[in-house]
Amino acid sequence: MKKYITVLLMLISFKAVAQVNVHTDMRTPTWNLIGLKYDKQVKPLVWQAVFPPALKAIDNKIIEIPGYIIPTKVGNSFTEFMFSIVPVASCPYCGTGDIPSMIEVKTLKPITWTDETITLKGKFIINDSGDSRSTFFLLDAIKR
Repeated sequence: MKKYITVLLMLISFKAVAQVNVHTDMRTPTWNLIGLKYDKQVKPLVWQAVFPPALKAIDNKIIEIPGYIIPTKVGNSFTEFMFSIVPVASCPYCGTGDIPSMIEVKTLKPITWTDETITLKGKFIINDSGDSRSTFFLLDAIKR
C-alpha cells in the first residue's frame, strides 16, 4: 500500500510541475469580432479571407482594445509591433499555444515593451486586398 501511495504522490508532483502559467483572458467584444474572420477555399490551393458583416462594421472606426505587445524588431520601445490577445509565451511562433488573433500596430509615439497587458486606442483597418500584409491594422494608436 505504501508503494501505491508513494507512486501516486510522485505522479501528482509531476503534474503540478508541468502546469503552464495561464495568461489573463483578454476576450472582449472587439476581440470576439476580430475572431469572426475565417478563410475559405475558393479553388485548389487558393484561400480567401472572409469578413462577416459584424466585423466589417468596425472597419475604419476608432476602437479601444486590450492585449499584449509582440515585438517584431529588437528594442525596448516601439512604434510598430504586433498586438495579440495572448502574451509572447503563449504565441506558437515564440512559445507554446495556438495561433492567436493579431493586429499590426503603428503608434503615434513609441511604447515601451512590457509583458503586462496594455490598452490601445486607434483606427482599426481591415486589409481585404488579398496581399501578404497583415489582415488587421491599428493605426495612429495611443496607449490608454
